[in-house]
Amino acid sequence: MQRRTIDRPVRHLRWFVVGMLLIEFLDELVFGAREAAWPLIRNDLNLSYVQIGLLLGVPSIVSSIVEPFFGVLGDAGKRRSIVLGGGLFFSLALLLTGVSQSFAVLLLSFVLFYPASGAFVSLSQATLMDIEPGRHEVNMARWTFAGSVGVVAGPLALSVVVALGMGWRALFAAFAVLTLALVAFAWRGRFDHGDVPAPSVGTSPGAAPAPGGESNEDDIKAKFAGVWTALRRGEVLRWLTLLTFSDLMLDVLLGYLALYFVDVAGVSASQAATAVAVWTGVGLLGDLLLIPLLARIPGLRYLRVSTVLELILLPAFLLAPSFAAKLVLLGLLGLFNAGWYAILKAQLYGSMPGQSGTVLAVSNIFGLVGALIPLGLGLVAERFDLRVTMWLLLLGPVALLVGLPRVAVVSSVSEEIG
Repeated sequence: MQRRTIDRPVRHLRWFVVGMLLIEFLDELVFGAREAAWPLIRNDLNLSYVQIGLLLGVPSIVSSIVEPFFGVLGDAGKRRSIVLGGGLFFSLALLLTGVSQSFAVLLLSFVLFYPASGAFVSLSQATLMDIEPGRHEVNMARWTFAGSVGVVAGPLALSVVVALGMGWRALFAAFAVLTLALVAFAWRGRFDHGDVPAPSVGTSPGAAPAPGGESNEDDIKAKFAGVWTALRRGEVLRWLTLLTFSDLMLDVLLGYLALYFVDVAGVSASQAATAVAVWTGVGLLGDLLLIPLLARIPGLRYLRVSTVLELILLPAFLLAPSFAAKLVLLGLLGLFNAGWYAILKAQLYGSMPGQSGTVLAVSNIFGLVGALIPLGLGLVAERFDLRVTMWLLLLGPVALLVGLPRVAVVSSVSEEIG
């Protein structure tokens, strides 16, 4: 009887974690398909580089304004409602993307999609961090791997629907249906701090939402005050800044990758899709290898070495004369930037223990600055050339090389090894 009593919550916890990882998989599945589909979307809707920059930048700005409220309310006991509601709007935004016939409608769908992703996906990530506070780097590596599988599968799914003559619109409609299925799967989960089935490590004191209407209102006010306190801490600002710059070699590079191969390297759209598949496929391998690696060495030590390698590989990729050489170098780029997001985000969570929703809030407030980057890069590409934009991505590894701590000692990792 005792074994059954123990096994049931353990099984429930495992399925809960699977649900969180599936949400990340779906989000990156959509993202991977969209990045590979940019040449098709651009031609279908006759978009300029400035409009593409607006499509990437404006929704991020809106999301950065809205999502901090999701994080604060998530820490105050409203997490389940926000996650499930975000999933429904996530599905609606995907459907709207699939039926869009103009830049304005597509922009509207993106403006809806980004905050919905914050509610649905980012708070699921925060919940995963709450389950095992002492294993942030490892669990973030698992989360990133699940997302990498989705990023790889996205371009493949696009290739299949295009080969079948269905087009990118049908794929986004299918994603909307898949989202509804996943919301139904997650419906039975318990997302609020006090309801998440906890393992032996337990959760941080004071994490459970305050009972009662008045005390809960006071708790929400205290959470908002905690956001501004966190934004004044040097350690928090360090990791937020490095996360923003690291994205230049992650999502920003991926966002321009297919367009670069078509407009600068002069290859076909199918070859550009192959390049995206190489980038995401090798990145998937890197994310998989990272999980056992982080159990052995501190993440920041690996991060500093990989940053130096990326500083060498990106110029080599941009200067490579042939498509084959570019593919090889692109694969190496995708391999050695694996773990950047996972490790840096784990450091941010570690700097604010027991405040995973607050981490989401400060990330999005600070993200208002980062949201201007895609727009700025789009303006540079329109005014000068996409080649110039691609060279500016070097600012990412340069910022990491300057901003990473000289001594890579992370308390949570040391505890795990010890």
